[in-house]
Amino acid sequence: MALIAKNIGVRVGKKVLLQGVTFDAQPGAVTAIVGPSGAGKSTLLSAVSGDVPYSGRVSLNGQDIKPLRASELAQHRAVLAQATPLAFPFTVFEIVRLGLQGHADTEIAACALQKVGMAGFEGQYYQSLSGGEKQRVQLARVLCQVWQPVEDGVPRWLFLDEPVSSLDIGQQLRVMQTARDFADQGGGVVVVMHDLNLTAMFADQVALIVDGTSVVQDSVAKALTAERLTAAYGCDLKVSEAPMSGFFTLPQLARVCPTRELL
Repeated sequence: MALIAKNIGVRVGKKVLLQGVTFDAQPGAVTAIVGPSGAGKSTLLSAVSGDVPYSGRVSLNGQDIKPLRASELAQHRAVLAQATPLAFPFTVFEIVRLGLQGHADTEIAACALQKVGMAGFEGQYYQSLSGGEKQRVQLARVLCQVWQPVEDGVPRWLFLDEPVSSLDIGQQLRVMQTARDFADQGGGVVVVMHDLNLTAMFADQVALIVDGTSVVQDSVAKALTAERLTAAYGCDLKVSEAPMSGFFTLPQLARVCPTRELL
């Protein structure tokens, strides 16, 4: 039972967004996709979740996802996009209930809102919320969709695209701990991240992608080396280790490096 993607390619017209990318994730683990802006992180997440056309093969829990209908995929994985615009005046509770997929158990929706720190907002209109509040409401909806991390012995999956991008540090930690808890209960989590320090705190595996073609996937300590990060991001970075808190990364020099060749 795993997510396995082999030789993934994505193009829009003549523009190649991904080419020959191999990626995998295991249930019970948080797998982070990191890399510079425009590297193909979100595109890779969309491909492995079945939301964009791709070449290559993606299997989820041993099943090729290409033949699956959207409703079938929705039983096994839930996807949090970077933004989910809405034109109609739904309340927060109405939005979150959409994740229940027809089930009448509204207690799950209430629990999901509490988990993301949005209890008490049920009756507010979605459009009245801040960007960070909207992001947490959408996360609650996604959690409802796969509320049980394991169902009938089969792991379910969370695909999260930059889930902490507009949140303060306290809410970032809450969201990442929610993802960590889902994995600890046997589910699989794949998350696109920009914050390397949060990645180091919560991820089990890291996939570093550059220019849509190169992926280095390994443990935090082996993937997030100073040499690889400096080459990937084009600036001098130093990876340090603080007592009791693991790895953290700092920009050491305010200059652009002459090369971005991935090591």
